[in-house]
Amino acid sequence: MKTSLLALTLAAAAAMATTPAQAQETQVAIGMSGWTGFAPLTLAREAGLFKKHGLDVSIKMIPQKDRHLAIASGDIQCAATTVETWIVWNANGIAATQIFQLDKSYGADGMVVKPAITKISDLKGKTVAASAPGTAPYFTLAWMLSKNGLSVKDVNVVNLEPQAAANAMIAGTANLDAAMTYEPYLSAVREKPEAGKIIATTLDYPMIMDTFGCTPKFLAENPKAARALADGYFDALAMIAAEPAKSFGIMGAAVKQTAEKFEASQKFLRWQDRAANQKFFAGEHLQFSKEAAQLLLEAGIIRQIPDLTKLADTRFIQ
Repeated sequence: MKTSLLALTLAAAAAMATTPAQAQETQVAIGMSGWTGFAPLTLAREAGLFKKHGLDVSIKMIPQKDRHLAIASGDIQCAATTVETWIVWNANGIAATQIFQLDKSYGADGMVVKPAITKISDLKGKTVAASAPGTAPYFTLAWMLSKNGLSVKDVNVVNLEPQAAANAMIAGTANLDAAMTYEPYLSAVREKPEAGKIIATTLDYPMIMDTFGCTPKFLAENPKAARALADGYFDALAMIAAEPAKSFGIMGAAVKQTAEKFEASQKFLRWQDRAANQKFFAGEHLQFSKEAAQLLLEAGIIRQIPDLTKLADTRFIQ
């Protein structure tokens, strides 16, 4: 009887000891897509790196065009997206603050065209597939056109998400002259040159940079969790360096790719570690935001430029 009572007492004490630790895990929902650059977030969750830092993270795959709605509704507290998209969201009344940089595209985003198109200026009056205004593919289209004397008003834009856009080019959709897409879907086009050619990527136009951010309310109420999110991401980059095969396998599985396929697609971007983050937010972030905001204004995507100096909080990468 005494032994049984002691065992029960010890079990109860153990349960009480573990309960506070579990209760301390901060729940956070992240909105993102299958874009290769976001994959370390998946790795941090699947490998227990976020959990190690006291986070209970759920990842929701939400198209970029709808991600701000999920933030506004409270369905997610944080998101991954391109630098200029945060400008669009804030300009449209969706308050969100960037806290660390994820990646820079080095050829991972691009424009695919039919064989008859020899230069970007040939697209005047043509039909181009791209995601909706306010998304990275649409902005990439606007940027590339502007650098070649055109604007989005000079082409007919059909709204297709990156995977669907790549598939349409591969399928040879008759009325489509070009498409905007990114990795891992861009590699599908690379493997089938007869479907079209990649006329330009972010190697030619370096302007796609992804960051991670959260609502001001979440950051104010959960500063430790915000730092934990950054630390978990940087831990994921360390894991990729230490265990590449295992990491590529985990990240590839999330987008239904083999480790080998995923490894090939990630070669077209650079994930940004803590040192790179500190350098980026020291000057490049604001400089790019100013140029991007002006283009967004001219393209009619935003009606006014928000206060660009308040779109990032760098406390969590120091």
